[in-house]
Amino acid sequence: MFFKNCIKPDSGDFACEREQMVREQLEFRGIKNRAVLEAMLTVPRHLFVPEHLRKYAHYDGPLAIGEGQTISQPYMVALMVEALEPQAGDWILEVGTGSGYAAAVLSRIVSRVFTVERHRSLALGAVRRFRLLGYDNIDVYVGDGTKGWPAEALFDGILVSAAAPAIPASLRNQLKPGGCLVIPVGGRGYQELLRLRLERDGSSVQDSLGAVQFVPLVGEEGWNTEY
Repeated sequence: MFFKNCIKPDSGDFACEREQMVREQLEFRGIKNRAVLEAMLTVPRHLFVPEHLRKYAHYDGPLAIGEGQTISQPYMVALMVEALEPQAGDWILEVGTGSGYAAAVLSRIVSRVFTVERHRSLALGAVRRFRLLGYDNIDVYVGDGTKGWPAEALFDGILVSAAAPAIPASLRNQLKPGGCLVIPVGGRGYQELLRLRLERDGSSVQDSLGAVQFVPLVGEEGWNTEY
């Protein structure tokens, strides 16, 4: 990827920090999808973290965003989005909007993003950021993300940004044949990041993308409580 010669880091728009993040945290670790790299170079990550944490926005790890939730590590966002194999015309469902960062990244790649968040305050904050940035191809719904978004299904891909004890049946049923569902599955401490690909004949293939640690996916088809 072509990078500018950044001389003045932390200039206010954090462009140099984003370039360094993409180069050192994403490309160095093997993220190859050019659309994903371009999207993460473009989306202003610092606007998706609390103002007092903006100087840490491009830190190689998660950050707290309120309501006991986090914005995922940049590499984890890139890994999950790349695993979806997103295409320009896709409709993608994201479960767990949080601050809206992953939905914003996806919106720079695909046609439509539908994102569900159970915390109204986080959802409203994400909507404000999307409007500020002019990202008008993202729809936000406040509700139980484990049930997906039936009114807009089927989806070309589903990304779940919280950990479930098992893959929710509702989400699997809202995936188009040929699509991918990426979700952390396991206990409350550590999980395995799984990718489920639904084949054209209705069968599915599942593979592991490694060990991860996410906040719990709370809802009817997830955990009963956060703790």
